[in-house]
Amino acid sequence: MWSVLTQAHGALRSVVAEVGDDQWALRTPCEKWNVAQVVRHASGDQLGYAAAITGVGGPTEDPFAPSEGRPEPSSVGAALDAAAAAFATIEPGTPEVPSPLPIGPLSAESVVSAAALDAAVHAWDVAVALGRPSPLTPELAEQLMPIAEVMAGPLRAFAFGPAIEGEPGDDAAARLLRFLGRRPDWPPAGLGTLGS
Repeated sequence: MWSVLTQAHGALRSVVAEVGDDQWALRTPCEKWNVAQVVRHASGDQLGYAAAITGVGGPTEDPFAPSEGRPEPSSVGAALDAAAAAFATIEPGTPEVPSPLPIGPLSAESVVSAAALDAAVHAWDVAVALGRPSPLTPELAEQLMPIAEVMAGPLRAFAFGPAIEGEPGDDAAARLLRFLGRRPDWPPAGLGTLGS
């Protein structure tokens, strides 16, 4: 029913499956977080959406202070499954759906898009940290830009960096990433581990 969420969840699920045992401590575009922390954060966010809708569950740690250790192998899939199941109970067109966002309830389409934005951008974070191709397609980015424009202002102080000026030749994915304070040309995994 919610194709944008299915695409974003698929991107996150597939890129996390590619993380090697020796890659969890690699740096990511999230300046202070390694791959493990980004994955833990992304999983916690999806659990937060599920809990906001269902009233049960939720992340077991603060998604904005994720621990550095490797997450349990099944945790990402479980979080994505919980979010997808929660959103499956929401009818399109529902005017107010609870969300974990500080901007309060939003329309069904907006909350679904917000959860998809979170998953898709963090899938990109992990992919580029591993030196893999981006799973954030221009087509998916075009679908996510409207909710990014709604969310970025209120969340800019703690969830997103300052917007970065675009460059000639930017596609929709690059425009979205820059809008959220990320550099589309972020260096790959050769940066090493945090603290090294």
